Amino acid sequence: MSVRAADVERLVAEARAVRANAYAPYSRYRVGAAVMVRDGRIFTGCNVENATYGATLCAERAAIAAMVAAGATAPVACAVVTAGARPGAPCGICRQVFAEFAKDVRFVLVAEDKRGKIAARRSTRLSALLPQAFRLRDVR
Repeated sequence: MSVRAADVERLVAEARAVRANAYAPYSRYRVGAAVMVRDGRIFTGCNVENATYGATLCAERAAIAAMVAAGATAPVACAVVTAGARPGAPCGICRQVFAEFAKDVRFVLVAEDKRGKIAARRSTRLSALLPQAFRLRDVR
């Protein structure tokens, strides 16, 4: 499915907004994510840290969890908003979680500066981030 420019801008806006809700007392690295599914619905998530670190939930996985909780299973695009001069990319676990639900997903990665302005932006695909994704259904 092709994602329209207007949809991408909606995704970025929603990810920027939810980033403000991130719970990041340890890293101070707030992340917001917005996932769009085939029918146009958008699900958001932010990172939720934990003192044990291993229990921390990434924004991308939080958005996927909201998607699944709503009964959707087909992500087509995701915006991820972080702080800094360069956009952050989803971690390996998040990449694998996306691979569970789609062969390919468009990612728009955005960095905000300290004033809340977009400092940088790039677009990529899950297939580029995780070229040899493990899919159990492919090995059975």
